[in-house]
Amino acid sequence: MQTELLSPAGSLEAAYAAFYYGADAVYLGLRAFSARADAVNFSPEELDEITAYAHTHNKKVYVALNTLLQENELPLLMKQLDICAKCNVDALIVQDLGVARVIRHSYPQLALHASTQMAVHHLSGASALKKRGFSRVVLARELTLNEINEIKTKSGLEIEVFIHGALCYSYSGLCAFSSLTTGRSANRGKCVYACRGLYRQGTEKKHLFSMKDLALENQVCHLKGLSLKIEGRKKNALYVAAVTDYYRRILDTGKADARLSDNLKQIFARPWTKLHFNGKNKNVIDSEFISHRGLKIGEALGVIDGKLLFCPTKTVERYDGIQLDLPGFEKPFGFSAESLFAGHKSVFQIAAGQKASVLLPPKTPHIPKGTAVYLASSSRVKSAYPYDKPKSGLYKNRTPITVDVYLDKTGISAISGETGVTESVALSTAQNAEKTTGAVKSAFQKTHETAFFVQTLNIHNPAALFAPASLLNQIRRKLFEKLSAENKAVSLPLPPVHLKKSPFVETKKILKTDDVTLLKELDLTPFFEVIIVINKNSSPADFAFLPSEKVRLALPVINRNETLKPVISKLIEAGFSKWQVGNIGGFGLLPAGLDISTDDTLPVLNTQSLAELFEIGATRVAFSVEDTKENISKLLNSDSRTELVIYQDTPLFISADCIRENECAVCTRARQEWEIADVKNNKYKVISENCLTTVLKNEPYYIGHLLNGLNVPFIRIDFCHRHYSSAEVRALLKTVLSGGKLKRFYSGNFDRSFA
Repeated sequence: MQTELLSPAGSLEAAYAAFYYGADAVYLGLRAFSARADAVNFSPEELDEITAYAHTHNKKVYVALNTLLQENELPLLMKQLDICAKCNVDALIVQDLGVARVIRHSYPQLALHASTQMAVHHLSGASALKKRGFSRVVLARELTLNEINEIKTKSGLEIEVFIHGALCYSYSGLCAFSSLTTGRSANRGKCVYACRGLYRQGTEKKHLFSMKDLALENQVCHLKGLSLKIEGRKKNALYVAAVTDYYRRILDTGKADARLSDNLKQIFARPWTKLHFNGKNKNVIDSEFISHRGLKIGEALGVIDGKLLFCPTKTVERYDGIQLDLPGFEKPFGFSAESLFAGHKSVFQIAAGQKASVLLPPKTPHIPKGTAVYLASSSRVKSAYPYDKPKSGLYKNRTPITVDVYLDKTGISAISGETGVTESVALSTAQNAEKTTGAVKSAFQKTHETAFFVQTLNIHNPAALFAPASLLNQIRRKLFEKLSAENKAVSLPLPPVHLKKSPFVETKKILKTDDVTLLKELDLTPFFEVIIVINKNSSPADFAFLPSEKVRLALPVINRNETLKPVISKLIEAGFSKWQVGNIGGFGLLPAGLDISTDDTLPVLNTQSLAELFEIGATRVAFSVEDTKENISKLLNSDSRTELVIYQDTPLFISADCIRENECAVCTRARQEWEIADVKNNKYKVISENCLTTVLKNEPYYIGHLLNGLNVPFIRIDFCHRHYSSAEVRALLKTVLSGGKLKRFYSGNFDRSFA
């Protein structure tokens, strides 16, 4: 593919700004099922307008339907897909495998792009998606240039990568923090951005997980033949114009323009980072401040008579926005420069390099000398990005149709395909038959606001009759109204699902752990199966003491560079044929013919995703721990090859971003743990091991006492991530297996609603 600059469009204005400043494509959301639910997003009419405009100018529009859907939302999905099909969008970006299945079956003309929410981070993940009909994959943001190039070279898919914008602390799609602690799911577009919060570690309070913004700048020139994606569907048209212009010029010239970079930072910017594009990078978190900072233009020289003295490196005008990094504040302290002074003289503008002062607002906090001063808003920059926007209604997707018009002495008929209308009226002979033909053509060229245009018009008037223009216009209107009604009435059914429901006999119990030694001191008799997470040191001898028929081996959800491939091969050769995967890439890593179940990190919230996973080759599917009891009960009634996690130290974050103090070069990568707390004194455990950071709540996720009314074929109890002694496990199992209530636990969304 050609290198594509892909810009965000949270609104129609932003889309036009993106195209004006050089975007090859935009991505946007409708007002349902968008992972940026708080953006303005697009109405059907706006989507129709922007796709018509884009295609007229050889541009593309991708629609993000990239959230997880519960069962009762599937009918609304069909309506959204129908809108996308009628508007001729170029592709759909999806996370939910059930949504992908629906599109593939019912709307095969719509291209499938795999969202970054799928956390695809190696070649096997991309290959698995290609087999399911995806034409493009949006890779995990955490990948290096070498990893990106390998997937691009070998996958046979179009590759899309993020090059600029806000970053999530967790791998996208693997963040459960917002969902399980507040009921607002990042996987459903309602994230509360827990990663931006303030946390206490020991006596210090910091923003431990607040990421800087990604900015690859001129390093995007290393990314040839990819789609280069800018984050920012919640940003305004000014930001979209500036960031698109910045990267368009880099791609066209090979150089970054410092002036445009400064403009962009004044509109919106946290501190910038390349993330892990060039390899492991510790400089990714801004622990002191959150939110927009601006462009640094100097330092505070002091405060005299309520005025801040400084010498800016850039021109500052009256009413520009000034921000300061002040100790003890989470966000920069900002104010409008309503009064500027050169010496004692009031001025409209301060030139770069000119010593000056600005009047501070009342009750300004103490400003230490040397405090960084930022230009956070500039009147000049706000007016620097004009763009053209077409007249409303000028662009519209129209379906080409053929119309046959018949005139006889009893009336006139107009027919398109199987749709026709007739007006019964006595027609007389025309004085000039050619004028009648011209009048018919003129009438049917007037498509106005309809979704059609007459590509072919056949006029049948053998008796050379006359029809007045008013009658011709009337029959045209009736035909188009009927065609429009029939077009709107199209509502495809959901694709059939071939699921298996067996009579419920008893619940089978499954135990999962990442510490195989824990199993040596446990009675495994109550358990149908034992699942063990493998690592780079795993060998067949580790599991020799276990009953072979009970053992299932699990791939970790993150397996960078497919480093476990040799271990997997060795274990399969030793006869281990039952496996569990928690990422779509697991299906690509494991050979065909194995017994493969799925973990809760490969989310299932509807029957379409259930069916999709079984069609891929899963033998048993685990429900998402984000889901509600009400929705899970619907899925349980659909298939008995399903598994419910009832006890788990659920990872709230799974991250490639390290919060250790030491540098990577001297790191042992050995396990290290911290206890932290948020501002409400909710406590969490942070675990760092082998360049992966996992954040857990201090208490476990548990729903064993809430299962009344559910006939669950398989329940699972997990002892992963946290260190457990055999004695602790035995005590917990006694309560959990009996459905008792624990002293300390949380139940996530299971017994509440789910946003």
